Amino acid sequence: MDTSSSTDLFIMATWLFFVGGCLGGRHVHTVIGGWGWGWCCLSNVQTISLEVMTLNPTCKHVETIEGVPLTVTGVAQVKVLADENILSLACEQFLDLDASRIENTILQTLEGHLRAILGTLTVEAIYKDRDQFASLVREVAAPDVGRMGIEILSFTIKDVFDDVDYLNSLGRPQVAKVKRDANIGVAEAERDAGIVEAECEKERMEVRCQADAAIANYQRGYALQKAAFDVEVNQARAE
Repeated sequence: MDTSSSTDLFIMATWLFFVGGCLGGRHVHTVIGGWGWGWCCLSNVQTISLEVMTLNPTCKHVETIEGVPLTVTGVAQVKVLADENILSLACEQFLDLDASRIENTILQTLEGHLRAILGTLTVEAIYKDRDQFASLVREVAAPDVGRMGIEILSFTIKDVFDDVDYLNSLGRPQVAKVKRDANIGVAEAERDAGIVEAECEKERMEVRCQADAAIANYQRGYALQKAAFDVEVNQARAE
């Protein structure tokens, strides 16, 4: 920043770092998110942004503990800690650097930890529990970026994929199982329907047989009674 053009500064969401003063003395003064006076040609004013930075760490073709190469992308929200006791750490690393250089330094640190953790986990653990994986990366990376005066506000896994069709293969047994269970369910339903239908037909036939038997018994009784009646009639006529 050119301090020769103005002696007062007002920059929100920025930490101002004043070095120097009048009478040749060395004086350090800091301002967080406010304004301060700087002596023209005598004060050296440097700044560091306190705004949230969004990073997109990416690790390509990193082998898991099983030797399966995965590509993983994530999203991280980070910022410089607004604490004067910790800001000095950030100043050592980033004072007066442009945002892209600061972001690149933090990004490389995150990607390094992401790559290291990928090598300790199975594909199943990474793919099926992304939240746990992201929490592990954040937990491991936090101390290192903390020594730079940086805080990880959030870290999430955006995508996990591979070029060897391993992830697709993971789902195939489950898909096959679901289809098999569905086919079994259909077969069992058809079998049960057939059993019910057969039982209904059996009951219908039993009722039919009972009705036929009752009719036959009635007809037989009727025939016997008619024959006896005919005998009596014939005997009466004969007399």
